[in-house]
Amino acid sequence: MNNSIFSNSIRFIGLVLLQVLILNHINLFGYLNPMVYIVWVFLFPIKKEKGFFLIASFLLGLSIDIFSDSGGINAAATLFIAFVRLPILKTVLRKSDFDYFLFNLRDISIDKIFIYIATLTIIHHFIVFFLEYFSITDLITVISNTFFTSLFTIIVSILGILLFVKKK
Repeated sequence: MNNSIFSNSIRFIGLVLLQVLILNHINLFGYLNPMVYIVWVFLFPIKKEKGFFLIASFLLGLSIDIFSDSGGINAAATLFIAFVRLPILKTVLRKSDFDYFLFNLRDISIDKIFIYIATLTIIHHFIVFFLEYFSITDLITVISNTFFTSLFTIIVSILGILLFVKKK
């Protein structure tokens, strides 16, 4: 088995278990719940087939939905950020910095990592909270939850990536 396939499979299972067994039970200040399972989308190799990546991202979100009884909102949000990941990455890194085969988050400057992760996290969380409330009248609540939960998730995600992802 290819080392990349094995490490991505372990990361997939590990992040799902971490999210559903530990992080879903953290409600800081009553509503802050980090959603770090999306780190799998950030770290998935770019050179792999996009169709497989989109299906796997959907299954990642669906796994969280099944364990959280959330009706598909995580699957929709995770699939969307998987779809827009490459254009956002190209925008953040500017094409001169970007090489498909040598991409590793640890090789990028911290400000670009922050912009990349923050953009995808905010998009993901906005979709999750908008679909959860599904009302324009609750837009202030959606934006508030998106902002604070994204901030918490971004901090935890960046710390986890810096600590656990090896530099090539």
